[in-house]
This record gives sequence, C-alpha cells and structure tokens, in this order.
Amino acid sequence: MSDRPSAGERNAPVSTAVLILEDGRVFRGAAYGAEGETFGEMVFNTGMTGYQETLTDPSYARQIVAMTAPHIGNTGVNEEDPESRRIQVAGYVVREPARVASSWRATGSLGSALREQGVVGIAITGTRALTRHLRDRGAMRAGIFSGPAAAAPERELLEKVLASPSMEGADLARDVSTPEPYVVRAHGEKRFTVAAVDLGIKSMTPYRMAQRGCEVHVLPATSTAADILDLGPDGVFFSNGPGDPAVADYAVDALRGVLDAGTPFFGICFGNQIFGRALGLGTYKLRFGHRGINQPVKDRTTGKVDVSAHNHGFAVDAPTDGPFDTPYGRAEVSHVNLNDGCVEGLRLLDRPAFSVQYHPEAAAGPHDASGLFDRFCDLMQGKGPR
Repeated sequence: MSDRPSAGERNAPVSTAVLILEDGRVFRGAAYGAEGETFGEMVFNTGMTGYQETLTDPSYARQIVAMTAPHIGNTGVNEEDPESRRIQVAGYVVREPARVASSWRATGSLGSALREQGVVGIAITGTRALTRHLRDRGAMRAGIFSGPAAAAPERELLEKVLASPSMEGADLARDVSTPEPYVVRAHGEKRFTVAAVDLGIKSMTPYRMAQRGCEVHVLPATSTAADILDLGPDGVFFSNGPGDPAVADYAVDALRGVLDAGTPFFGICFGNQIFGRALGLGTYKLRFGHRGINQPVKDRTTGKVDVSAHNHGFAVDAPTDGPFDTPYGRAEVSHVNLNDGCVEGLRLLDRPAFSVQYHPEAAAGPHDASGLFDRFCDLMQGKGPR
C-alpha cells in the first residue's frame, strides 16, 4: 500500500471532475483518486464503515460505487482488510474525502491507493441527491471524467456513457476469479474438505470456514462438476460475484453435477442465484439493488431476523407461499428481505443444499449470520438442516 500523504500532497491543487448518468443527470465536483475517465453501472452503498472491504469486493466489478456515508477515508488503508488482490470498483463517488488518515492500523491514505491502482473517483456535495435519483430511476450506466477528460462538452461525454456496456448480460465472474486453484488450510485439526468455486470470492469467506476446521480448495469460476468432485469434497461452496447470473451457464451446469452427486452444498450471493437457476428458477435485475451492511433478513424456519451485509443487483424469482418442486426434490424459500420481500435464501428439503443472498463472513458487516458456516459444517457432518 502507499505511504502516508505528505503535507504538500494534502495541499496540492485539485482538478475538476464530472459524473454523468445515462439519463443525462450531471454532477460536478473535485477529482478524487486517479485522473482520467471510467465507466460502469452507477450504484450506492449504505454502509457507514468498511469502505476498504467494499472497494476490494470482486462483486463490485464494473460498477461505480457512491458511498452514502459523508466522510470516507478517515482511517486510511491497511494490509489486513482487503478482500481481494486489488481494488475492484470501476469508479468511486464520495461526499467528503478525508484529508488525513488517522488510525494506528493505517499504512497509507485511501486517495493514494486509488491513484496507485488507477481508480478514477469524484467528490461531490450531492451524494444524497445522487442516491435519491438512483432509488427513483434505478441503477444505470455512468461515467466519471476528471482532469483533461472533463473538459469535453457534456454531450460528448454522455455519448461515451451511452456506448458503454450494460450490466444485464454481463459475464464477469470468470474475469475476477482466480486463474489457478489454491488451498486455504484448516486452522487446527482438519475436519472437512471444501471445494469453493470462486465466482468473485472474498478472502474472509474461506478464512471463516478454515476457522471451523475446513481445508478449502478454491477453484476457478469455470471449474466443471468433474473438477469439483475429483477433490472428493465433503462439501461444495459457490461464492459471491459480479455480473448477470443468466449468462453464467457454466456455473449452473457445474452445480447441477454437484447436486446430482448429492454432495452437501452452500452458496452465497451470486452462488444463491446460480443455485436458483440450477433448480429451474429465474433471476431478474433489481431496480437499484441491495448494497450495504444493514439489510434485515428473516429466517422463515426459525423466525430469527439477522441484520446482514449485501451486495447484489440481481435476485432469484421463486414462490414464497410454500414448498415447490424442482428436479432435485422439494425446495422452499428459506429467507426473505424485510424491506422489500426479496428472496434471500433457498434450501432443498430432500437433499443437503442451501444458499443465502447475503454475506455471512461479515467483511464488512455485522456478524449476525456467521452461524450459516456452522450450518454448512452440520450438513457435511451429516446432521441435516440446522
């Protein structure tokens, strides 16, 4: 990571920047991070903390993320909190970036890290107006232009935004996945072998399983059912990730092979959507998605409500009025979002398989749902649903 900014760096002149949405809405502000231009789907994150985990979450690939918290960068960046090899967002929007990083854990400033990794950002006073606009109009394509790139007429910049790709139909999981398998060793005595398919996995996820005695073999997104089952796993895990699940047929096919074999399965986020499609369900794009660390989710089996971390723009379309039939036996919606009724989890009633739409690893986010990893271990131990 970068060194702390010098006094000269903090007082250096700041160039202008402009954020343009595909519907023509324009926000002007100051450049933050690298100068240049960038394009992506414009979304917002409601988390008050955890900006470094957000920035490095592969699920944000090809997205410009606006933070609704007013001050970003106060605690700098460090070597311990990243959830992947690099910053993943396409662009970054904040209201007021911190001028000085202040934390005993900090090894550099956020602004320096953004510049070093070529992430174009903007600081605007209207993050609340931007968020309200996206809630009303929905997530949409956008571009950030700073430095010399911001000098072009707005009409030309809007044309560039309209020429950029949409998130619908985007196959991004294979872009962010590990190119080669690797292993995360169990902490202490090994209890289980887990094959984890990396669709955009966060580093804390295999760590949470390793804490429970799992030796986790992380595999590329395009791994086949044969690749997965050749490991002789006690359980299979499909991770979170970016893009449209409707075009990730390779992952759906692999999961169907796992389900055919009867191997215990657990999926989160994108993995939940792949599970739904493997069961014959559809998926659809949410208007503005769920991104933050404060989403209330109800477990319909126990009645327990978890405050949970989310990052998804697509959801599973499944009946919520009771069990339904699938090629793998009966299934049911196990969890629902209390804000909008969105499907937040699925489980098979006749086979050892379940999934949730949120992030139980708590990086960043609350720890309410950490017991889901214990539930997965119970399935691998043959104890059945918990």
